[in-house]
Amino acid sequence: MANDISKRLNKWLNSEKVESKDKELLKSMTKEQLDDAFYKDVEFGTAGMRGVLGPGDNRLNDFTITKANYGFGLYLLKKYPNVKKQGVVISSDNRHQSRHFVLLCANILNDLGINAYIFDSLRPTPELSFAVRYLKACGGIMITASHNPKQYNGYKVYDEQGCQLVPEKIKDLVDIVNSLGDALDLKIDVSDKKGETITLNDDIDKAYLENVKSIQINPLLPKKGFKIVYSPQHGAASMLALRLFKELGYDFYPYLPQCSDDPDFSNTLSPNPEDPKAYTYLIKYAKEINADLILCNDPDGDRVGVGVKNKDGEYVLINGNQGACLLMEYIFSNYIQKNIMPKDPIMYTTVVSSSLGLKIAENYHVKVEQFLTGFKFIGEQIHHYEVLDNGPTFVFGYEESYGCLIKPFVRDKDGLQAILMYSEMALYYHQKGQDLLDIYDNLQRKYGYHIDVTLSKEFVGSKGNEEMLNLMKELHDNPIKSLNNVNVFKVEDYLKKISICHNEIKPINLPSSDLVKLYFEDGSIISTRPSGTEPKCKFYISTVKKTYDEAVEANKRLQENFFNYLKI
Repeated sequence: MANDISKRLNKWLNSEKVESKDKELLKSMTKEQLDDAFYKDVEFGTAGMRGVLGPGDNRLNDFTITKANYGFGLYLLKKYPNVKKQGVVISSDNRHQSRHFVLLCANILNDLGINAYIFDSLRPTPELSFAVRYLKACGGIMITASHNPKQYNGYKVYDEQGCQLVPEKIKDLVDIVNSLGDALDLKIDVSDKKGETITLNDDIDKAYLENVKSIQINPLLPKKGFKIVYSPQHGAASMLALRLFKELGYDFYPYLPQCSDDPDFSNTLSPNPEDPKAYTYLIKYAKEINADLILCNDPDGDRVGVGVKNKDGEYVLINGNQGACLLMEYIFSNYIQKNIMPKDPIMYTTVVSSSLGLKIAENYHVKVEQFLTGFKFIGEQIHHYEVLDNGPTFVFGYEESYGCLIKPFVRDKDGLQAILMYSEMALYYHQKGQDLLDIYDNLQRKYGYHIDVTLSKEFVGSKGNEEMLNLMKELHDNPIKSLNNVNVFKVEDYLKKISICHNEIKPINLPSSDLVKLYFEDGSIISTRPSGTEPKCKFYISTVKKTYDEAVEANKRLQENFFNYLKI
């Protein structure tokens, strides 16, 4: 491995294509940093490509972006006869080099004869998905690292439905990218007739926002006096969110220090809505103006975090599972009350989401289908039933990682739809003398107290990657039978695609994935999987008890026993 890293490094240092500043940066790096930059090629997988910016084979830079984008162009030319005319839509968030990568990708597609549609500035992921569908383009590209730290960027690709490519589609693309060889050696074949780069006008923004407005259930609620603090976390949703809430007349207070397109995220402690530090300044501002609700998008605008003022005037953060369950309760109950619940309704979620959502859906006679993590599976299933034209009707979709979709004019998580529905929901209950914490407590009383905790551990570099692979191999090969005298009665192994319950083996009809899910006899569940976008492993720990205190204590005990077992 050391020799291979040295060989890779020397190739970069001796290449005429690599700028001198990058060579100097490589020379200044530590052994550990070089190991992480060169121990593998940055992976183009089922979630696209995401990594730290900088020189190196395992980094995001002009060479690795060019290789991925050239491969995507070749894939589109092979798959879509009219792609040169129909084109590809490209957008980005606020990160370092995002705009540069947009123009680089557009130029590469133009060299292949393919038209590229770009925005005049950053736009959120859900609008990129919408624009692909609106323009009837053959695909889309989003330059973003979502909620990752500032040193990251990424490259995601979308099909003609505005949906990220599912495994059976992306396999052909990955094969093409992998066949291109070393990124430093890549040569692009230029078409005789180059494509054009077209800058989109305001029509896309207007059309997208009108569709977002259409999700409202109770649009005539009086809004004055119900204060909402909002942050885009320096990201791409800022302009559209401010415009949307102004047009709808909400008492909307953007936290201006976090509304600039700052790639260094200077005015936030974290751009990730899953991280409590992301709300530090927002809570302070909310207290100053006595706001009722805090909302924040992540940098690419597909996720939403929520803070609710309790009876003591303090702000309580609501996680992705809790927020989705509240939205389900609000949407489904109002659909039924207004007699607008469609025939044969269906909700989509993931296999690592809280079991509370399944219970709420069942209560409202909404069918549920569960998928692997990745909203592309939800988008693909929406399209599947549209093609059949006689399947169930989509009414909601969500992941535990703070992303949801209310109406499917977008085929990815939609943070703009989410902030609007959270605002309407909170206002609706506020006018009934309740807050979202009251409503969630009612759900817990009815269905049991659910504590769902997501934890993660980083595994950096070649050594860390090997440790993570060994950890997952052990879970696959030797499933845990019991913890603290509580037996496991069912194991779902998504890599082997089998479910073992009381020695009975059944197939799992989902794509293969490196995920192990353990079901305990007391109702607890532990799911473990490597992250698809960062060098870390994620652990989902779920407990259900009759009281809140019992559920919290059981979850804490389960975490301790599990991590002691894994010796991490």
